[in-house]
Amino acid sequence: MWQLKPGNSRAGLRQASLCIALLLSPLATADVSLPKLISDGMVLQRDTVITLWGWAAADETVEVRFNGKAVGQAKPANGRWQLKLPAQAAGGPYQLSFHGHNQMTLQDIYFGDVWVASGQSNMEMEMARLAEAYPQDLTAASYPLIRQFKVPQHYNFKTPQQDFSSGHWVAASPDTIAEFSALAFYFARELFEHSVAADDGVAIGILNNALGGSPVEAWMSEQALQPFPDALAEAIRFRDDKLIQAVTEADKAKNAKWYGDLQQRDAGLTSKTPWYSTALDDSNWASFSVPGFRPEPFTGVWWLRKTVQLTAKQAAEANTLRLGSIVDADEVYINGTLVGNTTYQYPPRRYAVPENLLKAGNNLLAVRITATNGKTGLMPDKPYWLGTDNNKLDLSGPWKMHSSAEAEPLPSDTFIRWKPLGLFNGLTAPLTYLPVKGVIWYQGESNVGQYEQYQPRFSAMIRDWRAKWAQNSGQQQPLPFLFVQLANYLEKTPEPTDSHWAGLREAQRQSLTEPDTAMVVAIDVGEWNDIHPVDKKTLGQRLALAARAVVLGEDVPYQGPQLLSVQVQGNKLLLSFDQQLVLKPGQSFAIAGSDGEYRWAQVQLQGKQLVLSHADITAPVQVRYAWADNPDAVLYNSAGLPASPFIYQPK
Repeated sequence: MWQLKPGNSRAGLRQASLCIALLLSPLATADVSLPKLISDGMVLQRDTVITLWGWAAADETVEVRFNGKAVGQAKPANGRWQLKLPAQAAGGPYQLSFHGHNQMTLQDIYFGDVWVASGQSNMEMEMARLAEAYPQDLTAASYPLIRQFKVPQHYNFKTPQQDFSSGHWVAASPDTIAEFSALAFYFARELFEHSVAADDGVAIGILNNALGGSPVEAWMSEQALQPFPDALAEAIRFRDDKLIQAVTEADKAKNAKWYGDLQQRDAGLTSKTPWYSTALDDSNWASFSVPGFRPEPFTGVWWLRKTVQLTAKQAAEANTLRLGSIVDADEVYINGTLVGNTTYQYPPRRYAVPENLLKAGNNLLAVRITATNGKTGLMPDKPYWLGTDNNKLDLSGPWKMHSSAEAEPLPSDTFIRWKPLGLFNGLTAPLTYLPVKGVIWYQGESNVGQYEQYQPRFSAMIRDWRAKWAQNSGQQQPLPFLFVQLANYLEKTPEPTDSHWAGLREAQRQSLTEPDTAMVVAIDVGEWNDIHPVDKKTLGQRLALAARAVVLGEDVPYQGPQLLSVQVQGNKLLLSFDQQLVLKPGQSFAIAGSDGEYRWAQVQLQGKQLVLSHADITAPVQVRYAWADNPDAVLYNSAGLPASPFIYQPK
């Protein structure tokens, strides 16, 4: 054994440390290691050569065996080895083993179709959020050949990563389905069940690569950002670890001070009798109608209280409290006991009621609400009840309300994880080493404010992802890109108006100029009061139709009516489409003359054509369809697929 003897130099100490480090490292013992993606239960892309890779010591020889049969051997270069696995037809389960000085054996491997599911929160949204709307889809989710790899959400601004910090493949079952991307699961289920009808069923792998709130720039590589110097400069700025630490600490300190100060000044918590106590006299509190918003701007903490009477049976059975959606954060008490809290607006408030907490007679509900930026309240058209899913006691109507502490608006956090480049390097780059069938994408909400910039950046991202997959995995065909157009959202407007949401949808529609793309229209499945609409099932079905048509080459309708031409005929506009039209009730077509003043049009349906007119517009030249935050979806084809919003302005 090497020993440090008297007279050894500092260099000797460093040598000793280096030797010990080498002896303890995997490479020193010639251990073969694999990336997280290549693991038990994985789905590999069928009908294409797969490059397997991993790491080993420089003097190691790695042998790969497929179902016990040698595929070949590889020697590491710079510590990384790789070896090509011949294309395989759909099927499994198979076994892969890797032999060096150690041996690793992977089980339950299938070949099928692998899809990258990426974007922001509407792609990330888990099946758990749909449990109330589609309970059967969770309890009956027994699909062992639908598998998800959930990418860990770690950004990186310095370099594209080659591996993840964690992650494993999980098959869809009632025990695991809650954490699956809802949209990706419905898409995968639709494709899988279609393949079962056609043959024995093709395994579907989902690479769940989504992060809520992320703008498109966060998913772009350094090369893709080159034409956009503002975004590239921001990405480079956050390569500074000291800056990240300083910003993170500043945000943390700011939030701690703001919330801590409110906590100390909140009479609802600091009074001798807390405002969640059943002993509090709230007879002098103001009345407040739930749901609804405070009429005046308010930032700080305010409380709601309501006493409900229950029978002994109701008290014994009630297991759920539903409080819709609250702007911004809440803590909820029943009979003085805290039963749950939510820290921001969007999640649905569904709180479990502990056993024996309710009693026959009077029961007190108290809600502490924290408002961060002026507008605050309880969102209309959401569920407000106490009881069970089958026996609900309505909680809408009068409550008691009182303010406890006001504050200045809380400045927004920096959200480093959303900065340009970070999510490509940290989340997407490690995926590019495996061939995939295509990408499904739902993103754009975070770019609505700069919708004019979206189309060139989104198109650049699509082209760059295709280049990266071709370069890193040897992807043979251009990477198909199927994306969801933004859903309808926010309140309806009585008259035609400009809309940033419509502008972003148009930017998405213009991105269809990229080859091998398809867009799913969603303006009929959104919710005016929720940026995260629950109906991911319809969108999954539409995405699957697009995949069958654009990627699998099947002759199936996958998009709604497409505008072919606009002709001026006196005081009317004649719109021609590529399909037989179905027109539903509602106002969505607006026309304008050269002055650009849009008015709702009278619409006549003539087969594949629409005739638009307005009594006060004698020379119409422009037309918009569904050009609003929350438009009426009125134009469909006979297959029930909606037309995309569009704008026509002659040049």
